[in-house]
Amino acid sequence: MRYYIAQRLFWSVVIVFGIVVVNFVLTRIVPGDPTTALVGEFPVPQAYIDQIRHDFGLDQSIPAQLYYYLVHVAQGDLGFSFVGRQNVLPLILRRAGVTLILMLPSLTLASIIGVLIAVRAARRAGSSLNTFLTALSLAGASVPVFWLAQMLVMLFAVRLGWLPAQGMVSVRANYTGLAYFLDLLRHLILPSFCITIFYLAIVVRVARTSMLEMLHQDFVLTARAKGLSENQVVVRHVLRNALIPVITVIGYNFGYSLTGAILTETVFAWPGIGGLFVSSIHYQDFPVLSGIFLLAATAVVAANFITDILYAVVDPRVRVATLKPA
Repeated sequence: MRYYIAQRLFWSVVIVFGIVVVNFVLTRIVPGDPTTALVGEFPVPQAYIDQIRHDFGLDQSIPAQLYYYLVHVAQGDLGFSFVGRQNVLPLILRRAGVTLILMLPSLTLASIIGVLIAVRAARRAGSSLNTFLTALSLAGASVPVFWLAQMLVMLFAVRLGWLPAQGMVSVRANYTGLAYFLDLLRHLILPSFCITIFYLAIVVRVARTSMLEMLHQDFVLTARAKGLSENQVVVRHVLRNALIPVITVIGYNFGYSLTGAILTETVFAWPGIGGLFVSSIHYQDFPVLSGIFLLAATAVVAANFITDILYAVVDPRVRVATLKPA
């Protein structure tokens, strides 16, 4: 098990390093000049522009910029934002925290409810309930998130006036304590619902397919022949063996939690990392873009690493297949 974990950890570090290098180069070769965001659109002396480019290292070659970037990243320094005029790391972490407030509860609900619905549907294969749940999951995965978000805003915020349309908290009120928490929940309902519906549909489809496949295996027939109840067969035998592809999907969802709500955050003006990402592209804020890519890549690789470990916990065959050779 230790060798398995060490092997996965080594390749995770290698993958993150490769992604950092590729993303850095890609952000530097796109058309445009980031000094426009630094000096504005007003005419300024060329000497001032040259000084700005020198101060931010933009006058150096891409390999030289990459070398200094890697050195600073190793020290925990992701650079200085051209537009925000502040260090990149605290800026990204603050925005990432706001995004996680939206994403983590949504993904957790989607994972738990999705597995429960899949178990229910698989046990009623061929029934009208199974058909309804299958159609519902297909619709949830097919409906564009940005369209659903706008429809929810039009219905519950504009027409009915029950919920706020945008933002994270009410800007005209200075709530504290429990009142602040309740106000946050009101703003969280609509965007969280959009994200939950989308990822719930994915989990249901994968989990249901895996459950149906396991229900027809020989070990399930053996368990039933031994006199086990249907609940015991499903919980103790079918569900555990069906979790492998489900764990993959759930790990994939959580891996993209930092960047998976860009459209939703844009529609609801949620002040997370999605808005920062869009503005950084517009102003070509290279340090912020590189920092977001680094954070997103680390999150995805970390989620995959945890998923691999869960594989070994759920399926002992994974541990046996990756034992350190003698």
